[in-house]
Formats: sequence, structure tokens, C-alpha cells
Amino acid sequence: MQSVTDAPRAPLSHLNLPFFEAQHRSLAEQLRDWVPQQRVDESDDRAACKQWTRLLGQAGWLRYCVSADDGGALPQLDSRALVILRETLAFHSPLADFAMAMAGLGSGAITLAGTPAQKAAYLPAVARGDKLAAFALSEPDAGSDAGAMTTIAQCRQSTGASGLSDAYVLNGVKTWISNGGIADFYCVFAKTDAQAGTRGITAFIVDAGTKGLDDSEHITVMAPHPLASLRFTDCALDDSAQLGELGGGFKLAMRTLDIFRASVAGAALGMARRALAEAVAFAQARSMFGQKLADFQLTQAKLGDMAALVESAALLTYRAAWLRDCVGTATPAQAQAYTAAAAMAKMCATENAQRVIDMALQMHGGRGVQVGTKVESLYRDIRALRIYEGATEVQQLIIGKALLKNGGLS
Repeated sequence: MQSVTDAPRAPLSHLNLPFFEAQHRSLAEQLRDWVPQQRVDESDDRAACKQWTRLLGQAGWLRYCVSADDGGALPQLDSRALVILRETLAFHSPLADFAMAMAGLGSGAITLAGTPAQKAAYLPAVARGDKLAAFALSEPDAGSDAGAMTTIAQCRQSTGASGLSDAYVLNGVKTWISNGGIADFYCVFAKTDAQAGTRGITAFIVDAGTKGLDDSEHITVMAPHPLASLRFTDCALDDSAQLGELGGGFKLAMRTLDIFRASVAGAALGMARRALAEAVAFAQARSMFGQKLADFQLTQAKLGDMAALVESAALLTYRAAWLRDCVGTATPAQAQAYTAAAAMAKMCATENAQRVIDMALQMHGGRGVQVGTKVESLYRDIRALRIYEGATEVQQLIIGKALLKNGGLS
């Protein structure tokens, strides 16, 4: 099986686009030199994700997943930095990208809404790679429709040394939880008002090992990806576990997903760029009918299609990240513009990457479907990106609603 060290170097030419600043270019240059030097056995995805998290934390890369006040590298979360990190990591190792993504997504709600005590307890440890985070929103019958969740957090008042306080008891099931079973803590979203739809959802921080939490039900999928179901049975939490406002959990979840949606597009770009690099190298080396595969016009046309798909998705991805960083989301109009742009980037980057990787596999012929080749693993890796953190169909709805509301997307 091809290792990280066998990979071609990730390209840097796209960083000359005006979306990026000197710090972003420096970040990409350092990371693309660092990744191939790592030695991680990825035959066990759960062990590999733990190891990648430690390595990323020790090298300082996870500091980009939290703000400077909480041990991070920059004053606030920077979407362009996250896109570059995920694109570069995914080019070399989708599991390394996964480890980076879950550090950010799993702790993002704490960055946005955590109390000073919550931030101090979790975020510096995430930045160091000492704690693995997870984001627990989906349920067996509530994926894209978060309002249909049935996990309940029942409030029960108790009297302690400090007086009367609220405590919560969680009951329900979460599923398709990335980092499930290996995370040190979960940001869990549950109904505190069963009749209020999305307005009745509240977020909680639940440490692994909390009595009443069972995260042992692993889910095996087509590509290496640590997943599990979480079962809460009379899982007792005190009021310090509440994350953000009572009833504010749905908005918090959407804000968290919004921040990292453009970075999902970045991961797809990394995989697509790697598939294109593999296709070019194979075409130049493969002899066929007395010449190289690259000499055939049909091959050249396919490579042209692949390059255009990659670069068009890249422009949408970088624009979305730039909008959040440089234009901002302070006003409703700015927030909606960014949300639509991020949805478009995520949709196009993941869909285009699927097409590029499929064409690269086809170009490899029989070798493309041989288990252990890079294009074969990319073919499995990319498929999930069109579903998680908002399926393509959800992104289409977001874009369409923005278009109908404003008569345009700008």
C-alpha cells in the first residue's frame, strides 16, 4: 500500500491567488514539508487517528482549531487557514485530515459559546492534541432534519452546598458520530423542550466515561473513518455541562457547521488534486500501443476536464473562506452571503472531486480498482464528503433559498 512518504508534493501555485495572505502561504509551505516526514500506520483507523491527533498537536497544527485566547495560533478561527490545512493534509492522508477536522468541529461549539471555565478545561488540551473531540448531532431518525431528534435532556433541580441548581439527565441515541468511541468528550445536542422543535434543543459537554454513556457501538464504513453510536441511559450531568443558552443548541450547531463547511470543501480539493497528480504521473509512465498514455488526445482531454473541475471548485472554496475572514458575518446579509457561498463551495468541491477521482481511477484501468492503490482508496474516501456536514441536497436547498430570498447571491 502506498504510504504518505510516497506521495508527490502538494501544489502551491493556487496560493498566489488574492484570497490569501503571506501567513497562509507560509502555513501551506511548512505543512506540505511536514506531512511526508510522518510515519503513521493507517491499517487501524482508530489507532491512526489517535496518533495523527498527537502528531498534529505536538507540531502545533491543531492550534489553528482554537482561538489564541484558548491556546490557539491566531486571534480567532481563520477559515482560509483551515481550508489550507485540510486541503494539504487530505492530499497526503485523508485520515490526517479527519483528525484535524474533528479537533475543530468537535470543539467548535465550545469556542463559540463556552464559558471561560469550559474553554479552559477543553480547548488548550485540544490544541495540544491531548484531548480528542466529537460533535454529536445526528440520530437514527434525525440526520438532516435535526428538529426530529428524540434525545431528551430532562432538567432536575437539586440542592447542594451552593444552593439550588439544575441538573440534567440524558436519554437517547446519537449515531454516525465521528471520533465516536475514541473521543475524550462529546458536544451533544439534545431536546430540553420536546415540543419546541429546533428551538427546544440545547447543547451539552459530555465527557467520555460519564456514567450512563455507552460509546462502544462502532460503525464500519467503506473508507477508514472512526464512527460510533452513542447511547445515553439516565446519563446525569450537572448544570456546568450546559453549553451555550438554553434552547440555543440548534443555532449553535448551525454556526459551528457553517465555520467548518468551507474546510470540508478544502478536504475535497486536496483529494481531487492528489487524484489529478496520480493521473498525470500514471499517464506519463504508462506505455500503450507504442507510445505513452499521455500522448493520446483522449487522455489529454480527460486531464483537461479534471483540471478545470478542480480549479473551479477551488475558486468557490477560497472565496467562501475569504468572505468569512475578510467580509465577516456580523450582519444578517453578510451571514447569509457567507452561508450560501460556503454551501456552494461544499457542494461543488465534493461533487467535482468525486468526478475527478472517478476519471483518475478509469484512467488507471485495472490498477485503479486494485485494493491498495492510491486512486482506489481515494475513490472510497471521497464518497462520504458528499454526505457528512450537510449532504449535497441540503446545500442545494440552502443556495436555492438564498437565491429566492434575495433575487441573487451577492
